[in-house]
Amino acid sequence: MPNIKSAKKRVKVIATKTMINKSINSELKTNIKKANAAVDAKAEDRAEAVRVAVKAIDQAAAKGILKKNTAARKKSSLNRKLNTVNA
Repeated sequence: MPNIKSAKKRVKVIATKTMINKSINSELKTNIKKANAAVDAKAEDRAEAVRVAVKAIDQAAAKGILKKNTAARKKSSLNRKLNTVNA
């Protein structure tokens, strides 16, 4: 446990940021799973589910939760999957 006041504050700040990042990451994973399930089930709203997931991926990348190339890979994978079902 830190003794210096600034170090104590850093511990608090890091804990807060960790919780926010976990929340964003959890929501992101949920959106991706919903999109994959919609595409697999050939649901009517599969394009909308993919659009929501892509938006969540972009937001996570903008906030630094995901790296740029990881975000691009995930988006590409979702769109490729959607396009094969639509074709």
